[in-house]
Amino acid sequence: MTDAPTRDQLVEHLVTTRICGDVATPREGNLRNAASCANRDPHYTFGLDFSGRWDFTDVVALMAERVGISPDLGFQVGQDRIDPELSVDALDRMRDRLAAAAASRQRVLLATGHPSGLLAVHLEIAAGLRRAGCTLLEAGIGWSYHVSGRLLDLRHVNGVAMVSNGAHLEHTHDPDAMQAMLASLSTAGEPPPELVVADHGYAGAAGQAGVPTVGFADCNDPALFVGEAEGAVEVAVPLDDNVLPHLYGPLSRYLLAGWADR
Repeated sequence: MTDAPTRDQLVEHLVTTRICGDVATPREGNLRNAASCANRDPHYTFGLDFSGRWDFTDVVALMAERVGISPDLGFQVGQDRIDPELSVDALDRMRDRLAAAAASRQRVLLATGHPSGLLAVHLEIAAGLRRAGCTLLEAGIGWSYHVSGRLLDLRHVNGVAMVSNGAHLEHTHDPDAMQAMLASLSTAGEPPPELVVADHGYAGAAGQAGVPTVGFADCNDPALFVGEAEGAVEVAVPLDDNVLPHLYGPLSRYLLAGWADR
């Protein structure tokens, strides 16, 4: 594996590539999605059932604290941001959890709802866990569901679960596929995963089911940060979840450093 960046080098890279810092997601999108999450719109709760109040002001305050967006409710249009230091803090926590999974050769399920971007990171994590002797679960093969008039089916690519319309891999916030995978394990008499590494509804549904979960989330996707605040999600890493895949390379190497090649 190519040498991992130092923390300072990674922070610089995250800002330069706009994975963090002044990201492409506009302020108005952040506020709109925070309101949708507070209103318990299922598309924005990612399969989580929040126990707290979490009104609009609560969600924005949480996102300011954990992601670094502006806390100013009067700032409604323009450029918002993700704090790279907060992102790397969360990556450190995720790396520790991955190292623990690798050390005890845990059963891990990986999934992404953003294959155009984050698949690159998940594939690297999957490869590192496999080298460490972990079992990568490929549950629910053949399962499918209808959404918005389309039939989507569950597929696993090198240990990472995604849904497909048959022609290409799909972006999704839905929790359905993770719920189906966990149900298929239960039906087969297998225990749930010891760790889920995911994003979007895959991470939310796993956390809601009580499975130890770490995940990635953009600044316009507050649900996983609410889940983290409530203890349903162990780690939520703030970042732009859809830059060009190769730009996540240094981040992936940072996550794998110290455990993946032992």
